[in-house]
Amino acid sequence: MLLLLSGLPGSGKTTLAKAYAARYGAVHLNSDLLRRELGLMGQYRPEDKEKVYRTLLERTRELLTEGKKVVVDSTFFKESIREPFRQVAAECSIPLFWVELRASERIIRERLQTPRSDSEADFEVYQKIRDAYEPIPEPHLVLWSDAASLAEMVVSIHTYMEQDK
Repeated sequence: MLLLLSGLPGSGKTTLAKAYAARYGAVHLNSDLLRRELGLMGQYRPEDKEKVYRTLLERTRELLTEGKKVVVDSTFFKESIREPFRQVAAECSIPLFWVELRASERIIRERLQTPRSDSEADFEVYQKIRDAYEPIPEPHLVLWSDAASLAEMVVSIHTYMEQDK
């Protein structure tokens, strides 16, 4: 099983991904933590972004090949970033689930005012990604992190994935 959590900075992806992975025994991968691990904090040139996503994809493939459940959280704001993950799921013959996390801009602005150890994104970065965000074309679950509790969202994801079996 591959669960991809997409959404703009400050939408709550990492918090939700950690909670889901802990509850259902999945491995959680995060693009921001990987960026830190690769020594690429503050480096956002196209080749830096590509290295982060290539490594994220490689780790996802390795874990899926080992039979692990994987939850990946990242903005996944462009189809060119999403497509390789679809291909890995198909190659590994495992189900792929998309969840798009949203929150009101007012809440996101508030969240991004507090420094976070797992992300460098501020409101300016949010606006850039928001303006470039390409809709996810396939059916997927949309959750509003400012309208539901963390526990409710975890259950919603589980229910969504169970219905698709």
